[in-house]
Amino acid sequence: MRLLIKQRVFSWTDSYDVYDESGAAKYFIKAEFFALGHQIHVYDWRQREVGAIRQKLLTLMPQFEIEMHGVPQGEIQKKLTFFRPRYEVNFNGWHVEGDFLGWEYDVCNGRSTVVHITKELLHWGDTYVLDFANPADELMGLLLVIAIDAANCTNGQ
Repeated sequence: MRLLIKQRVFSWTDSYDVYDESGAAKYFIKAEFFALGHQIHVYDWRQREVGAIRQKLLTLMPQFEIEMHGVPQGEIQKKLTFFRPRYEVNFNGWHVEGDFLGWEYDVCNGRSTVVHITKELLHWGDTYVLDFANPADELMGLLLVIAIDAANCTNGQ
């Protein structure tokens, strides 16, 4: 299963449209304009909030709480490293590996890949492709990808 995330270029805040592999609108992502830290909301195509990402304040490295349908699910934190970004995920034994700066990485559960993420080049605005092994992991995988993007933006990358 595949999702395509397209950034809205002319927007006051970070906004993204998410499409399924047939091109149908699936989710809409919008960051709050006046907020301390990143506060990001994910809505389904009926405009119901299905997920949220909230940055914890007063932490050394970016750290985010992830909610689905108003229920806390886990956290992701960027770790302090010198050469390449590394993230610690606190959700169902998931971990993240790959090239974050080049936007080619995987979210894994043990040895199996939950979602493979790539950034498409030569597009107006950022465009990401998410390939899921299991459709049941779609929303949590999407939330993790957006949290990683927010963590990279927090450090000016």
